Amino acid sequence: MSKEEAKTTMSTKFDPQAVEQGMYQKWVDEGVFKPSGDEQAKPYSIVLPPPNVTGKLHLGHAWNTTLQDMLIRQKRMEGYDTLWLPGMDHAGIATQAKVEAMLQDEGISRYDLGREKFIQQVWDWKDKFAATIHEQWAKLGLSLDYDRETFTLDDGVSKAVRKVFVDLYNQGLIYRAKYIINWDPQARTALSDIEVEHKDDKGAFYHVKYQFTGDTTFDGKDYIEIATTRPETMFGDVAVAVNPSDERYKDLVGKTVIVPLVNREIPIIADHYVSPDFGTGMVKITPAHDPNDFKVGKRHDLAEINTMNEDASLNENAGKYNGMDRFEARKAIADDLEAAGAMLKVEPIVHSVGHSERTGVQVEARLSTQWFVKMKPLAEAALKNQQTDDAVNFVPERFEKTFSRWMEDVHDWVISRQLWWGHRIPAWYNKRTGEMYVGETAPKDIENWEQDPDVLDTWFSSGLWPFTTMGWPDTNSHDFKRYFPTSTMVTGYDLVFFWISRMIFQSLHFTGRRPFKDVLLHGLIRDEQGRKMSKSLGNGIDPMDVIDQYGADALRWSLSTGTTPGQDERFSYDKMDGSWKFVNKIWNASRYVIMNLGELEKPELPAESDWNLADRWILARLNKTVAAVRENYDKYNFGESNRALYDFIWNDFCDWYIEMSKETLTGDDEQAKQNTRNVLAYVLDQFLRLLHPVMPFVTEKIWLSMPHEGKSLVTATYPEVHAEFTNENAESDMEHLIEIIKAVRNIRAEAGAPLGNPVDILIKTKDTDLQRVLETNREYLDRFGHPQKLEIGADVSVPDLAMTAVVTDAEVSIPLAELIDLHEEVQRLTKEVEKFQAEVDRAKRKLANEKFVANAPAAVVDEERSKQADNEQKLAAAKKRLADVQAALED
Repeated sequence: MSKEEAKTTMSTKFDPQAVEQGMYQKWVDEGVFKPSGDEQAKPYSIVLPPPNVTGKLHLGHAWNTTLQDMLIRQKRMEGYDTLWLPGMDHAGIATQAKVEAMLQDEGISRYDLGREKFIQQVWDWKDKFAATIHEQWAKLGLSLDYDRETFTLDDGVSKAVRKVFVDLYNQGLIYRAKYIINWDPQARTALSDIEVEHKDDKGAFYHVKYQFTGDTTFDGKDYIEIATTRPETMFGDVAVAVNPSDERYKDLVGKTVIVPLVNREIPIIADHYVSPDFGTGMVKITPAHDPNDFKVGKRHDLAEINTMNEDASLNENAGKYNGMDRFEARKAIADDLEAAGAMLKVEPIVHSVGHSERTGVQVEARLSTQWFVKMKPLAEAALKNQQTDDAVNFVPERFEKTFSRWMEDVHDWVISRQLWWGHRIPAWYNKRTGEMYVGETAPKDIENWEQDPDVLDTWFSSGLWPFTTMGWPDTNSHDFKRYFPTSTMVTGYDLVFFWISRMIFQSLHFTGRRPFKDVLLHGLIRDEQGRKMSKSLGNGIDPMDVIDQYGADALRWSLSTGTTPGQDERFSYDKMDGSWKFVNKIWNASRYVIMNLGELEKPELPAESDWNLADRWILARLNKTVAAVRENYDKYNFGESNRALYDFIWNDFCDWYIEMSKETLTGDDEQAKQNTRNVLAYVLDQFLRLLHPVMPFVTEKIWLSMPHEGKSLVTATYPEVHAEFTNENAESDMEHLIEIIKAVRNIRAEAGAPLGNPVDILIKTKDTDLQRVLETNREYLDRFGHPQKLEIGADVSVPDLAMTAVVTDAEVSIPLAELIDLHEEVQRLTKEVEKFQAEVDRAKRKLANEKFVANAPAAVVDEERSKQADNEQKLAAAKKRLADVQAALED
């Protein structure tokens, strides 16, 4: 590619929209995201956590998918046969609630439409938002294999879901029973425990008189005092319980009292459930409205009186309050108890109350016939598997304890939902006999049967995601045999209970294998103040708006930089500004390199013997960067891999190597110029490859604008560590040179001597190796220091009127008789002495700590000792120079 051609492909100004335009569709059209098909290559697979079709993707999705894309792009470049399988979740309650809210705005309910027409409305909603999500995936640059895209209501998944349900039922692990469940009265459906959020609400303890029957008294009163927070449930009271060991009430057991307002006689019973130390030590038992009371009722064979309808209004068992909303009824009942003289007092409280995660309304404990999964055997198998070689590796490791604690204390899982949108439960009831049939297919004489109206909990189908997407239950399918178990699952730590645990026990039960090798858990995206993003706070940020302003590469870089597995991340526009500047820096530096490659067609490193110090140094630094990036990707430490890339590109390559290359490129040695062009092109090519997984758009654009082989960076080879690039001497020599150049710049800045003004530069050093390095590379000192005279040696004479900087193994001085003030120089050197003294004292304290020396890695201890020695040397030199200047003042 010629210099002129390069000009036409890279604009003078970085424009992310122009860079990104059309590129994603080109990748899709070329099929570069598909698995390689190389059966000799090692497979690597990720299934995308399917976003809900409830709306647009948010910033958390952008973070989550960026991390996955970084992994899959890097593995693809490393030569793995990669599969990143996309999909979306029907999200039963959440999606149905959205559509019902939309219809409500039009004055329509789902019951007005009927099941079939309502479900079509939901499919229309799904199609609309699925299209939006596809656009967002493209805008983010996600390298997904769309040929395998799956939806949780697709025919293949539905078939698998039916098989799982029927198998679990036939194995006795799914059962149907009446039980107290969490009930969402707005969605009118059951909820699992983890779909309930507890929030503090204002309420009250209502202290009510329950009159004895007959002539029974207690403490001189003809009633007992019962406190309740929910007087609207008292019509379902069937007993009052005390602890059998509570001496206060032993004579009351077997007596009866009257439930106020309803005037029903109920017994006083003894049960260990009651705590003698809580309140009065007496509690009313309402089996149809409290899970603990339900258990007490079963033990004592008590009636179960349901007082509420599905919408939480009171029913016929509530007498005159029939049809009233639960909260209106509570107030009316309290007023009537007061009027009847049955209310002793009302005590305001703030207490934790369960709310539906989806609709936000207060949850009711409700007696209902539901379908359940018997969890104990499944949980025990999952826990046992964690002790084997097929265990799931949690990253960070601490979340395995979270998983284990939940599995150890797991409750049976209510899987039926009273919804219309979702996987219909494969159970039918005979219209004439009531007989129940459970099967993967409907009964042949379907006209005589009625299917269960309920659908399955969304997590039931999404818990099968890693293997149903691979073709299961066909265990001979290519994808199942090739890519399952999957390699890595990336998701938020808040889904350990909801999703991770269910994928693990379902996969073990039905495939005999873990669903994925690693599960990488990240935190939540928060705003700059550390607050969770929410509609109520108005602090939510649309990632597509961020991309419009900064570009996808800058957003991806920002989200993956500074992140640590398992930790929350704060989003800020200041960070986005910094990310954009970095992308812009890469663009400008790359354009400079490409503009100076001349007629170079294929970058080839020159012979090692032709490498100058800058070449040897930049290749050694590149080598260390490759090693650091690869190591941190393997550990999922993306923040650290990005830090290594940033330091190398911005500091080593842009600030130093490019600047040093100008000395050669403006010279007359044509061979040296060609060598430098090749090194520039090689290093640029390599760091573009390293950057590509996190910045796919800009790296592809630059790479295609420079001499290259292949059609896309997407399928290019990932950089490897080259032993021949390792060169500690070159790194040390260049570090000395850079330190001296920085010292000259600092002195010039402090003295107000701009670079355009030539000055004498005196470098005093007894180190012969350093002298050799400086003499050999005088051209760099000339370029960056602009000396009028440059002296290097052990016996360099430094005049009194000079500014001096102490560096490793040398002193850098600039005689500035007309600019310097000896008194100010004393103050500056005094600060230098204090600085080096503080560093020496710090190192001494650290090395005197026996625990540090004994427990820290040997390399860390050695590095600390090396720092101490270096700072002691700098301290001695600074003290000597200070003494010399002070002596000059006294003369």
